[in-house]
Order: sequence, then structure tokens, then C-alpha cells
Amino acid sequence: MAIFSAPHGLIEEALHARLQEKKITLGTAESCTGGGLAARLVKLAGASSYFQGSIVAYSNTAKIELLHVRRETLEAHGAVSEEVAREMAEGALHQLHTTAAVSVTGIFGPSGGSPQKPVGTVCACIIVPNTAPQTWTMHLTGTREVVMEKTINAVLTKLFKNLTLCI
Repeated sequence: MAIFSAPHGLIEEALHARLQEKKITLGTAESCTGGGLAARLVKLAGASSYFQGSIVAYSNTAKIELLHVRRETLEAHGAVSEEVAREMAEGALHQLHTTAAVSVTGIFGPSGGSPQKPVGTVCACIIVPNTAPQTWTMHLTGTREVVMEKTINAVLTKLFKNLTLCI
């Protein structure tokens, strides 16, 4: 069952219309997707009316310096955690001067996982006006490329749903 309608059936098209309609500006904070979220958003003409930019913070040092993620949060919860995802989104909101932000941090593999956080573990956060920040964890399967595509689709879809709820 589709949750949106778009000329070519792409979630980014539906987001494009929704963000313009609600006059919401958006920024992304990306780790594991390496700018993939931003790339999907800016491939549509007119994205500059709402998309302000993306901060790709792959290393912990970049997360701290560019997004102001607290070192204590990284040490207590690890880079792949809902707590870090939330601080990344808050950092993007502040650094990019937007009204909405999304963030994603995860382990795409093929190595780097652990029993507690296996490959395919992804944490994300969405902040939209007039709602509390929403964080969640996904456990995805597939190759590195498949997990990246699933992550981007899931985040864009959840962002679209959250924009429906905000005023």
C-alpha cells in the first residue's frame, strides 16, 4: 500500500512537494550513507527552495567537531546509537540553520559489526517542527549497497510521514 503519490513514484518527489508546501527547510547529518540522503534530495530541480545542506561526518572526530556530538555520548553509547543520531540531527539543525533535520549512523559492513551491534545496525533521527525528535534503530540485511539503499528509503519514508504530522 502506497503512502504517497508522486509523478514517478519516488519518495523524494513526494518529500519535495511536502517540504515546499509546508515551507520547511531541511538539513542532513550523515555518517554511513556518506551523502546518499542529500544526493537523493538534490537530484530534483527546485530542491534549493528547502534543502540547505548536508554534513557528512564519517569519523567520530568529525561528529564532534562538525555536529557538536558530545564525546561523552560517543564514549557511553558508541557512534551507532540513537543517542548519537539525535545529537547529529540537533547539530545539523543548528549548524545548517534549518527547521527540520535528519541523521543516520550505522554499520554497513561487510566488517565492523559486533554481537551487540551487528552489520546492518542503523540508527536514525528525525526532527521536524512542532514534534519531539524521533529516533529509531533498524536491523537491515543485504550487501553494503543494499543496506545503504534500504536505509535511505526508510529514512526518507519516515521523514515524509513525520512531515504529515507537523503543523
